Amino acid sequence: MLSLYEGFFSGGARALHSTVVAGLHQAGRQQHSVLSIHHEMRREATLQRMVDDPRYRALRAAGVRVTSLGRSTEAGHDPRTFTETELAAASRHALSAHVVLSLKEQPLRLVNTDAFPARPVIACLHRSDPEHQGQALGDLLRAADAGRLASIVCCAESTRDAYRAAGVPGHLLRVVPNGINLARFRPASGARRLALRGAMDLPSNGTVVTYAARYDAMKNPALLVRAARQFLAHEPAGHVLMCGAGMSSANPDLVADVATAFADRPDLVARLHLMGVRHDMELVYAISDVVALTSAFGEAAPLCLIEGAMCGAVPVTTPVGDSASIVERIGFVTGYDPSEIAATWIEAAARRAELEGARTAARPRFSHVRMIAGYASVIERAYRDTGMRMVRV
Repeated sequence: MLSLYEGFFSGGARALHSTVVAGLHQAGRQQHSVLSIHHEMRREATLQRMVDDPRYRALRAAGVRVTSLGRSTEAGHDPRTFTETELAAASRHALSAHVVLSLKEQPLRLVNTDAFPARPVIACLHRSDPEHQGQALGDLLRAADAGRLASIVCCAESTRDAYRAAGVPGHLLRVVPNGINLARFRPASGARRLALRGAMDLPSNGTVVTYAARYDAMKNPALLVRAARQFLAHEPAGHVLMCGAGMSSANPDLVADVATAFADRPDLVARLHLMGVRHDMELVYAISDVVALTSAFGEAAPLCLIEGAMCGAVPVTTPVGDSASIVERIGFVTGYDPSEIAATWIEAAARRAELEGARTAARPRFSHVRMIAGYASVIERAYRDTGMRMVRV
């Protein structure tokens, strides 16, 4: 099996797909490899290199072969065209596989080239806004029309519904819900939680709200900052942690958002922590009372809500994608008013202990074991139905 990535950069889709690939490869029934179009990409004001990415390292540790076409967004390549050398390399990798997986629809522009060999392709979709994906939706539709797609895996019901409405044939769409490694994402004991807070220089008492997202209009970080201003004014011992690509003082746009929102109360800014990309989110979530999401569009099944909740935080989200169903009985859904969001964070923290039983009961439905089994079934069906007929290496 060959997975095509646009590149390695911070984000839930790459983390989830890499978990699937590593899990299937280690299970032994399938052999997986990854081909990345870019070896480095500038995203959220940060140049992110493939070899530095934790998903890359995790795949390599699992024995998965990972290579790239060597592109960099810094080199000014035309993203819609490929050189003969690149096409030849991609063809060699595809010829060694029985089935090709495309992480999101963007790599399908490579699959749609005449030089790409005939292989059953499974597109793996992780958003619910095809209208915001530029030319990628057209690439998906062309691949479907050409008969290249054996199946399309949607991580959420909202993804399936949105792409079906955009013209993608319904018979291709399969829903495999997101899952996480529950052994990694779990609550910390009381003593460990206090120790972790101390290590992060946070008070043992007081409400901690964590926001884990990249700096992107879809994630609506400016709304989060405005809600944080309201929350910190009402909670003298409260703290807000902002984690993710672009969530640091090196991002001038985020700095401007903070300056605008806190212009009348600069004294509160000390309790707003810009933490950037973290590779220990299970620990950050474990010291949190609330995991927050303020996205405006595009979300399907946000991993931050699942990961945070399974570490003991109460998820509070805006009504995007499948978020409402994810937090049902274990969290809260708000509108887009910052005062409402701040008030809900306070309520969620106050009810954290009350919701513990519901969070524990919900753990099995968020297991990555079920997710990996779902992907395995789709892949094996694609191989069985079209692979043996199409592949003659």
